[in-house]
Amino acid sequence: QVQLVESGGGLVQSGGSLRLSCAASGSIFSINAMGWYRQAPGKQRELVAIITSGGSAHYTDSVKGRFTISRDNAKNTVYLQMNSLKPEDTAVYYCNADIVRRTVLATTTEEVDIFAESRDGYWGQGTQVTVSS
Repeated sequence: QVQLVESGGGLVQSGGSLRLSCAASGSIFSINAMGWYRQAPGKQRELVAIITSGGSAHYTDSVKGRFTISRDNAKNTVYLQMNSLKPEDTAVYYCNADIVRRTVLATTTEEVDIFAESRDGYWGQGTQVTVSS
């Protein structure tokens, strides 16, 4: 019922740029933080950047000054602009979103919905970024 679809990965030379996009769709009431993680071969998945619904962003040290995370709340989409790419940025990049869903259980005679609310983290399928030296 909730899907995150990433796009924008590819092969680029060292020093080049790429822009990743991740669109969330489905039964969504609201989205809290959205972020980008990456996993290189043989390594653990690590946080790259995260942004709150209000636009406050945090970056891991290795990408500060080179990557910029942004989001369009109206489109439920998060972006990652990656500049000055290095071979060590090569990894599969995953989008993550903290999503609130509401399910209507019943409607009162006063036309007020009674709902259940859930909050879960969702992941995209990943997109490969390869930086050649």
